[in-house]
Amino acid sequence: MGRDGVAEKGSCVPDVIAPGLVVLFCGINPGMRSAALGQHFAHPANRFWKVLHRAGFTAQVLEPWDTDGLLSAGLGITNLVARATRRAGELTAAELRAGAEDLEVRVRHFHPDVVAVVGMGAYRTAFRRPAAAMGPQLEPLGPARLWLLPNPSGLQARYQMEDLVDAYGALRAASGGAPAGRARSGGRGEGADGVA
Repeated sequence: MGRDGVAEKGSCVPDVIAPGLVVLFCGINPGMRSAALGQHFAHPANRFWKVLHRAGFTAQVLEPWDTDGLLSAGLGITNLVARATRRAGELTAAELRAGAEDLEVRVRHFHPDVVAVVGMGAYRTAFRRPAAAMGPQLEPLGPARLWLLPNPSGLQARYQMEDLVDAYGALRAASGGAPAGRARSGGRGEGADGVA
């Protein structure tokens, strides 16, 4: 970590993952604040945690460090690329494509019902599907259904909060996910050795 408390490029954030999740959310890669804190979607401007709650996935707005709350709701988080950057645009197409292959390995190991990738441009590059649209995808990812969602980053001005809630709510309705607050069985997330 740098002197100012910001992670150096290349830092990673551990997966929050367990066998049999209802939805495994897959971000593009950690931002610098997330890497510094070791927590997914940790920037205060990121709307992920509020969107999850408003879309009905969680009983309350979780904090980025509440991995137990996330897992007990049947949800997990990983990233396509572990390397932290200031902007996702700093990633190469080769990194994104390698990330898609690595993601499939994790999915085959943990068997989530649905993998929801957040970020259209990264998804289109990583999976070589330049015409992909938001919502359910025709092709599965290993044993999981695949879904494409808007990136909840505060930098994504194209998607307002209600747009995000509608998109994530459609996944919530289609996933048959655990009702908000229902406990699920399953293990804890990967430790610091897990892939971000």
